Amino acid sequence: MRAIIQPGTARGSVAAPPSKSMAHRLLICAALAEGESTVRGVDPSQDILATADCLTALGASLSWEGNTVRVRGCDPRKAVSATLCCRESGSTLRFMIPLCLLSGQPMRLEGSETLLSRPLSVYEDLCREQGLRLEHSKDGLLVQGRLTAGEYTVSGSISSQFISGLLFALPLLPGNSRIRLLPPVESRSYLSLTLQALQDAGVQVSWADEFTLDIAGSAAFRTQDTVVEGDYSNAAFFEAFNYAGGDVTVTGLRADSLQGDRVYRDYFNALAKGSAELDLTDCPDLAPVLFVTAALCHGAVFTGTRRLRFKESDRGAVMAEEMAKFGITLDMEENRITVPAGAFHAPAEPLDSHNDHRIAMALSLLCSRTGGEIHCAEAVRKSFPDYWYRLRSLGLNITLMD
Repeated sequence: MRAIIQPGTARGSVAAPPSKSMAHRLLICAALAEGESTVRGVDPSQDILATADCLTALGASLSWEGNTVRVRGCDPRKAVSATLCCRESGSTLRFMIPLCLLSGQPMRLEGSETLLSRPLSVYEDLCREQGLRLEHSKDGLLVQGRLTAGEYTVSGSISSQFISGLLFALPLLPGNSRIRLLPPVESRSYLSLTLQALQDAGVQVSWADEFTLDIAGSAAFRTQDTVVEGDYSNAAFFEAFNYAGGDVTVTGLRADSLQGDRVYRDYFNALAKGSAELDLTDCPDLAPVLFVTAALCHGAVFTGTRRLRFKESDRGAVMAEEMAKFGITLDMEENRITVPAGAFHAPAEPLDSHNDHRIAMALSLLCSRTGGEIHCAEAVRKSFPDYWYRLRSLGLNITLMD
């Protein structure tokens, strides 16, 4: 699908979409509880549908009524051999692997080629150490075996999703467990979201110190009636239009949220004041929107960018390629990207989202100033299916074409 955007100004009020990060976690906790839970405010994006499908494959029952999901839980320790389709969701894949290692049954996890090329070294090392099976094929993974309670040492510098995955599974084992994190620990705020979801479900997980998590075993997840909070990472794209000449107000965000991406407002303020140096270590999903906002303001230096290459696309390289079409040249280093200030122009050729939802949304900001055509615009379905329609509601002229 192509999105053809005419130059224009975004104006109005828009509600923040539900947090995809919290929706994953709340659905998993509901699926691990005995009985029926209700999770409200779930946006059925492709990533969330992937998690829902995988939980169903493990034995849970999910029924949708609009944006409300009723979940009847299961016991993954009793799951039968199944195939779990993770689509393109890295969170889903990494959250599900430990749950698939509770029953001892062979479990197959499938997904896109891009997803399966993302790092899994933490689980590969873990399975090798415990004598568990984890085999790669072209279009999937085969895992088999039973995790045991005990002490785990995990790198904190690759992805917090591995740690969260273990935190969902280890409480179900008899005996207590401990996870020691090897510093540096990146995306720590996502671990806070996992702990919040677990604690709300009655599961005891706590920090023994800055790098050690203690997990009580033989846990019983409790049923809940809960609501997914608004998403800061996607809300940032709307507020960024204020730096492209717009006047947009975003509602529905919790002031006390633990989401690390809530820092975007501080970062936007810093960009507006002048050339800034900003660290993306704990908020890598904000990189595309911050790069574009920096170009709209005074330029900036971004550090902690190494992990961007392991997202849905190599986000640093892809943003450099696409922003160059506007005449904006990014200076790329190993763990540092500089976005220059200065004039930019309408792209002389179509833009490409590289099938990355956040790239598509970031490019729409520049296109609102210059006009432009974004190919593979359907990538927004991964996290924000109605993004283009929300922009139309703010007064932008957008034509969608197959």
